[in-house]
Amino acid sequence: MTGIIIASVGAILCVIVGVAMFFVGSNHRKKIAEATVGSAEDQAKKIIKDAEKAAEGKKREVLLEAKEENHKLKQEVDKEIKERRTEIQRQERRIQQKEENLDKKVDSLEKKEEQIAEKNRVLDAKIAEADDIKAKQTALLEKISGYTAEEARQELLRSIESEAKHEAAMLIKDIEDKAKEEAETKAREIIGGAIQRCAADHSAETTVSVVALPNDEMKGRIIGREGRNIRTLETLTGIDFIIDDTPEAVILSGFDPVRREVARLTLEKLIVDGRIHPARIEETVERCRKDVENIIKQEGEHATFETGVHGIHPELIKLLGRLKYRTSYGQNVLKHSIEVAHLAGIMAGELGADITLAKRAGLLHDIGKAIDHEMEGSHITIGADMARKYKESEAVIHAIMAHHGDVQANTMVAVLVQAADAISAARPGARRENLETYIKRLQKLEEIANSFNGVEKSFAIQAGREVRIMVKPDDVSDENTVIIARDVCKMIESEMEYPGQIKVNVIRELRATDYAK
Repeated sequence: MTGIIIASVGAILCVIVGVAMFFVGSNHRKKIAEATVGSAEDQAKKIIKDAEKAAEGKKREVLLEAKEENHKLKQEVDKEIKERRTEIQRQERRIQQKEENLDKKVDSLEKKEEQIAEKNRVLDAKIAEADDIKAKQTALLEKISGYTAEEARQELLRSIESEAKHEAAMLIKDIEDKAKEEAETKAREIIGGAIQRCAADHSAETTVSVVALPNDEMKGRIIGREGRNIRTLETLTGIDFIIDDTPEAVILSGFDPVRREVARLTLEKLIVDGRIHPARIEETVERCRKDVENIIKQEGEHATFETGVHGIHPELIKLLGRLKYRTSYGQNVLKHSIEVAHLAGIMAGELGADITLAKRAGLLHDIGKAIDHEMEGSHITIGADMARKYKESEAVIHAIMAHHGDVQANTMVAVLVQAADAISAARPGARRENLETYIKRLQKLEEIANSFNGVEKSFAIQAGREVRIMVKPDDVSDENTVIIARDVCKMIESEMEYPGQIKVNVIRELRATDYAK
């Protein structure tokens, strides 16, 4: 009990001491706080005072800068206004100067107009005076000559027309006499036939073959040591081997297409084989010659089978096959013969003639072109002799003789073969030629026609086989159309090269038109 009391007294004492300590601490902190507050207030008043002084200084600086900036802007604006004012004054002076110049020009133009008007009055007076003098002179001339102006003009025209007709007639007679003496048309036919039979170099496409090489080193192997290989090839084939700067190619030149084909096949096989020496060349040439003969025979048999013509002698079949390697103005003669056979057979069927005979004559009509040039005569004569030799009928022989008009066609079959031959040769595209050459020929024909006076238009038609010339009826009379046609023909003959013949048509048409009202 006593212990508890002691403990309670101790606790009370502790509380009392704690409370006393709290009040003592509070008073001390209060004094410290009051001192701190007084110091802070003094410091705040000092800061405010300093800030007011700084703000006042900053305000004075800003006002000063604003005044300076305002002064600068005012100076710039004044300067710009002054420059614009100067420019406006300059433009005003320029405009004023232009106005003064325009006033001067207007005055000058008015003076010139007055001068021109005066000159026109003088000129009109002189023209009137000249007309009066001309009328007096005309009247005087009419009185002296006894003719009026219209009568004198008509008399002069009659005199000139009569003289022109006489000269034209003399010119036509001279041209006809000269043509008869020189026989130019016949000469061209003879030369053309000889060129076709000999396959002369009238066109590079029919006399030259090109063999492609795998490389340019092969040229040396083809020539061989000291040229022995190429000499052997030329000797055995009869064809010229041209080895020049053409890259990777050898040109074979020769007039005989069969020999050229043998040479081409030989060279191609030698290139593939790779063994090129005289012995091998001789063996290859012989083998290729037999191959070409077999091809010729096969082509001849194929032609007879295609046309349905049977019973032809084997030698004639071989000659037909040789036509595969013949051309006439770029047209393959074997294909031409087959086409003529078909055309003749079709026309014979329409007319009720012997179809088989017409086909046979059409197929064999150019057989003479298969014979080499060693045999004498034209291909017509040679063809007739070959047909007679191998027991062809007289009707076929006559058709061969008459297909170019060398003899008069006396049978229906001969007439049909002649017509079929002309159709096949004249068909557009049959006798092919270089497109550029074809276009140039048409242009040249029209150029020649247009070069004559009085020609209004000209047209080259029918693949260049006919020229139609339209003349001005007021400039060219009916008599002069004949002269123009002959002159155009003469110029075409002298300046151009062409197969067959060209027809020249000169057309003059005068139309009179009126209206009933």
